[in-house]
Amino acid sequence: MFYRLIFCFFFICSISQAQTIIPLPNSYKPDNGFFKIPESITISGIEKEFTKLIPAFSTSVQKLSSLRITETTKNGTIRLIRNPKITGREAYRLKVNPQQITVEAGFPDGCFYGLQSLTQLIHGAKTGQIVCCEMVDQPRFEWRGMMLDESRHFFGMEEVKKILNLMSLHKLNKFHWHLTDSPGWRIEIKQYPLLTTLGAKGNYSNPEADAKFYTQNEIAEIVRYAADRFIEIIPEIDMPGHATAAAKAYPEFSGGGSKKFPDFTFNPGKEGTYQFLTNILKEVTTLFPSKFIHIGGDEVSYGNQQWVDFPEIQSLMKRENAKDLIGVEHYFLKRMADSIQKLGKTMIGWDEVVSAGLTTHPRVMWWRQDQPKMLDLALKSGYEVILCPRIPLYFDFVQAESHKAGRKWAGKFAPIESVYAFPSEEFTGGISISNPLIKGLQANLWTETMQTAENLEFMIFPRLSALAESGWTNQEVKSFPNFRDRMATMTDIYQKSAVHFFDFRNSEKESEITEL
Repeated sequence: MFYRLIFCFFFICSISQAQTIIPLPNSYKPDNGFFKIPESITISGIEKEFTKLIPAFSTSVQKLSSLRITETTKNGTIRLIRNPKITGREAYRLKVNPQQITVEAGFPDGCFYGLQSLTQLIHGAKTGQIVCCEMVDQPRFEWRGMMLDESRHFFGMEEVKKILNLMSLHKLNKFHWHLTDSPGWRIEIKQYPLLTTLGAKGNYSNPEADAKFYTQNEIAEIVRYAADRFIEIIPEIDMPGHATAAAKAYPEFSGGGSKKFPDFTFNPGKEGTYQFLTNILKEVTTLFPSKFIHIGGDEVSYGNQQWVDFPEIQSLMKRENAKDLIGVEHYFLKRMADSIQKLGKTMIGWDEVVSAGLTTHPRVMWWRQDQPKMLDLALKSGYEVILCPRIPLYFDFVQAESHKAGRKWAGKFAPIESVYAFPSEEFTGGISISNPLIKGLQANLWTETMQTAENLEFMIFPRLSALAESGWTNQEVKSFPNFRDRMATMTDIYQKSAVHFFDFRNSEKESEITEL
């Protein structure tokens, strides 16, 4: 009995020491012994695609610890190995023994993710040694994303890079970039310079603010930066609604709006509108190698009331036998879906696009948690779906009952426990999440209530860690108490990365950031 207790104690300690990783690996086996971390260490890789990952890994480790890493052409203490038997693109095997650490993968993506796990192991080794172990790991979902809205408030390149760094450490692989909306147009389009000289002026808090936007050179730099971290950037150019900034620059394409939302839409009755938007998307496709373009397609009814006053829209309704303004909206979506397909891209839209009957098979982002029927219809229509319901995946909703800077939905908000529990049928109205058309999940951050980097980060972290584990780790392996314990290491990483975050583990000591 005594020896059995000693073994159990060693086993539990081994797991708690080695499993400091977020997201939690799907298979972890501790072994006898420890790898003692020296002051400096060598790393080697035979494959060129693997060795090019070494500089970023070395930099990341050295920012978080005093360990010095040197690349060698000989067998390093850390070895990166291509293993063709590991067939998953993002899969890896990480082995730690007393003399050596190996990261095996079939593809660079998997090797990169193995190195992210190793980074966290090294940082979490508070005693200076890592428990010998073997991890065999790959993600639960192919789409593990986050959306940032920079139309309402603009944060700039360095803040975006900071977020991308932490996304990559968490093995998140999609960055959905909301670059255009009513408050401001944030991407340079050379064919239409007024979009940035006029359309980029103002933000949600101050309509007279100086123009803020990304030049095409800056976009290219951020896209490369993300690609080096195996993150795909998906641009969103919002249409036919949320068009106020574009209409300010090019009013000839405005479809009007409502008293509350003036110039909210593009004009679906003008042929020039489709050429204007297609020309914009052509430039966008040269900047973003992603196969996806997001065109929004949501909340059009907020500002389509004036459509009936346009003779060209009346003609469109007669010609296309559109019975109402919804029919006009659907006609617009079909036209733009066809244009995107001709550009060689796949359209993404919010769940409103499901009812348009699109034959181009867009991907759909289901965001209206109060309308599970739209999720059901998307799946029955054969559309691939990304789950991003307001509750619990809108990070502009507060994290705690007492927080004020942020939103609630009928009293509901998005605590980290709910983010971690997602996805489950509790959040989907009973619709099965095992459907193969469900490709993954994404958190969305709308920025009406935040204009500083501190506010932004406070709303993202630590919920990003919970999101990452929900997207990567299989349901049967997940455990919130275990996650809570592992967050001690991640919290330390946040602090060393100069991240402003909500310390949910010590919430009674936490003062909310409220500056706007």
